[in-house]
Amino acid sequence: MPTPRALRLPLADDHAVSALLQAPAHPRACLVLAHGAGAGMAHPFLQAIADGLAARDVATLRYQFPSMERGSRRPDPPAIAQGTVRAAVADAARQLPGVPLFAGGKSFGGRMTSQAQAADPLPGVRGLVFLGFPLHPAGKPSDDRAAHLERITVPMLFLQGARDALASLDLLAPVVERLGANVTLATFEDADHSFHVPAKSGRKDTEIMGELLDATAEWIAVFAGGAS
Repeated sequence: MPTPRALRLPLADDHAVSALLQAPAHPRACLVLAHGAGAGMAHPFLQAIADGLAARDVATLRYQFPSMERGSRRPDPPAIAQGTVRAAVADAARQLPGVPLFAGGKSFGGRMTSQAQAADPLPGVRGLVFLGFPLHPAGKPSDDRAAHLERITVPMLFLQGARDALASLDLLAPVVERLGANVTLATFEDADHSFHVPAKSGRKDTEIMGELLDATAEWIAVFAGGAS
């Protein structure tokens, strides 16, 4: 298993944030991976994603949003978060020249990535991967947060727990259908927003993680071979 390499990710305002590049010897792609609102890039869930994708020949570049770097509990404003997404994609291209790029993240990180892509396409990014897209706040079902997705033309993969309180499948499934043939929804029975399954389901979190990693690597393999 390749050891994550610590980096400093330069931002547009002469500041920098921490990043971790984890790459197998011959990566077939790289996923630029943003963390969620409540936990940073070293969270065990994202570490498991990075380890599992490396074992499947996909590199990852994880990075901190500035608020997380400062230890703040309040997420960055969208403009700052989206600027950080852009800086991370640019750095991934520098670190792994010629390797097909994908971008996305967990919850808030995935939504900031999609907003950045909708505002101005991320250079070289062939597709977006969402690990639990936060379609709406818990207990407030709505698809308003999906409006910007219609401006995205690259393929997208939504990985969603069937019990995700932040994304009712009754709302998300029609959104994905409207977005077209290059948009995929992969659901995980009994899993919540953190891809945790209750003991009574008879399943284990490790099973869900394996399924999630397989689905992600297989989807990336399809689109990594095409032109950027």
